[in-house]
Amino acid sequence: MGDVIYINFEEGAKRVMNNTKLYVKLLTKFKNDTNLNDLDAALTANDMEKAQVAAHTMKGLAANLSLTELYKQSMELESQIKAKSVNPEQTTALKNTFAQTLTEIEKVIAQND
Repeated sequence: MGDVIYINFEEGAKRVMNNTKLYVKLLTKFKNDTNLNDLDAALTANDMEKAQVAAHTMKGLAANLSLTELYKQSMELESQIKAKSVNPEQTTALKNTFAQTLTEIEKVIAQND
Protein backbone atom coordinates (compact mmCIF):
# COMPACT_ATOMS: atom_id res chain seq x y z
CA MET A 1 0.00 0.00 0.00
CA GLY A 2 1.52 3.30 -1.11
CA ASP A 3 1.45 6.66 0.55
CA VAL A 4 -1.93 8.19 1.20
CA ILE A 5 -2.44 11.12 -1.16
CA TYR A 6 -4.76 13.75 0.25
CA ILE A 7 -4.24 16.38 -2.43
CA ASN A 8 -2.91 15.72 -5.92
CA PHE A 9 -1.92 19.34 -6.50
CA GLU A 10 -0.58 18.87 -10.04
CA GLU A 11 -3.72 17.08 -11.20
CA GLY A 12 -5.95 19.62 -9.44
CA ALA A 13 -4.12 22.54 -11.03
CA LYS A 14 -4.40 20.90 -14.46
CA ARG A 15 -8.19 20.73 -14.01
CA VAL A 16 -8.22 24.55 -13.89
CA MET A 17 -5.74 24.94 -16.76
CA ASN A 18 -2.79 25.32 -14.37
CA ASN A 19 -4.29 28.41 -12.75
CA THR A 20 -2.88 27.66 -9.30
CA LYS A 21 -4.45 30.80 -7.81
CA LEU A 22 -7.88 29.58 -8.86
CA TYR A 23 -7.15 26.07 -7.59
CA VAL A 24 -6.04 27.41 -4.20
CA LYS A 25 -9.18 29.59 -4.13
CA LEU A 26 -11.34 26.49 -4.77
CA LEU A 27 -9.53 24.61 -2.01
CA THR A 28 -10.13 27.55 0.33
CA LYS A 29 -13.83 27.47 -0.54
CA PHE A 30 -13.92 23.71 0.11
CA LYS A 31 -12.85 24.30 3.72
CA ASN A 32 -16.33 25.74 4.38
CA ASP A 33 -18.15 22.84 2.76
CA THR A 34 -20.94 21.44 4.95
CA ASN A 35 -21.43 18.09 3.23
CA LEU A 36 -19.72 16.15 6.00
CA ASN A 37 -22.12 17.64 8.57
CA ASP A 38 -25.07 16.94 6.27
CA LEU A 39 -23.87 13.38 5.75
CA ASP A 40 -23.35 12.79 9.46
CA ALA A 41 -26.78 14.22 10.33
CA ALA A 42 -28.47 12.11 7.63
CA LEU A 43 -26.75 8.92 8.81
CA THR A 44 -27.65 9.69 12.43
CA ALA A 45 -31.27 10.21 11.39
CA ASN A 46 -31.05 7.04 9.26
CA ASP A 47 -32.09 9.09 6.21
CA MET A 48 -30.27 7.07 3.58
CA GLU A 49 -31.55 9.18 0.69
CA LYS A 50 -30.06 12.39 2.11
CA ALA A 51 -26.93 10.53 3.19
CA GLN A 52 -26.43 9.22 -0.34
CA VAL A 53 -26.84 12.71 -1.84
CA ALA A 54 -24.32 14.15 0.65
CA ALA A 55 -21.81 11.33 0.04
CA HIS A 56 -22.24 11.67 -3.73
CA THR A 57 -21.74 15.45 -3.54
CA MET A 58 -18.62 15.02 -1.42
CA LYS A 59 -17.30 12.41 -3.85
CA GLY A 60 -17.82 14.82 -6.75
CA LEU A 61 -16.16 17.74 -4.97
CA ALA A 62 -13.22 15.53 -3.97
CA ALA A 63 -12.86 14.30 -7.57
CA ASN A 64 -13.01 17.81 -9.04
CA LEU A 65 -10.44 19.11 -6.55
CA SER A 66 -8.18 16.02 -6.82
CA LEU A 67 -8.60 15.23 -3.13
CA THR A 68 -7.61 11.64 -3.80
CA GLU A 69 -8.10 9.93 -0.46
CA LEU A 70 -11.32 11.80 0.34
CA TYR A 71 -12.64 10.71 -3.06
CA LYS A 72 -11.83 7.04 -2.27
CA GLN A 73 -13.39 7.19 1.20
CA SER A 74 -16.56 8.97 0.06
CA MET A 75 -16.96 6.58 -2.88
CA GLU A 76 -16.73 3.62 -0.48
CA LEU A 77 -19.23 5.16 1.93
CA GLU A 78 -21.61 6.01 -0.92
CA SER A 79 -21.48 2.34 -2.01
CA GLN A 80 -22.27 1.21 1.52
CA ILE A 81 -25.18 3.66 1.75
CA LYS A 82 -26.56 2.38 -1.58
CA ALA A 83 -26.25 -1.18 -0.26
CA LYS A 84 -28.00 -0.03 2.94
CA SER A 85 -25.17 -1.52 4.97
CA VAL A 86 -23.07 1.29 6.41
CA ASN A 87 -20.03 0.24 8.39
CA PRO A 88 -19.46 2.76 11.21
CA GLU A 89 -15.71 2.31 10.69
CA GLN A 90 -16.13 3.70 7.16
CA THR A 91 -17.89 6.77 8.53
CA THR A 92 -15.01 7.26 10.99
CA ALA A 93 -12.44 6.75 8.23
CA LEU A 94 -14.21 9.38 6.11
CA LYS A 95 -14.28 11.88 8.99
CA ASN A 96 -10.58 11.31 9.71
CA THR A 97 -9.72 11.66 6.04
CA PHE A 98 -11.78 14.85 5.81
CA ALA A 99 -9.94 16.32 8.82
CA GLN A 100 -6.55 15.34 7.40
CA THR A 101 -7.53 16.76 3.99
CA LEU A 102 -8.39 20.11 5.62
CA THR A 103 -4.98 20.09 7.32
CA GLU A 104 -3.29 19.46 3.98
CA ILE A 105 -5.40 22.20 2.34
CA GLU A 106 -4.18 24.64 5.01
CA LYS A 107 -0.57 23.76 4.11
CA VAL A 108 -1.22 24.26 0.38
CA ILE A 109 -2.89 27.61 1.04
CA ALA A 110 0.04 28.73 3.22
CA GLN A 111 2.55 27.67 0.53
CA ASN A 112 0.67 29.50 -2.22
CA ASP A 113 -0.24 32.67 -0.40
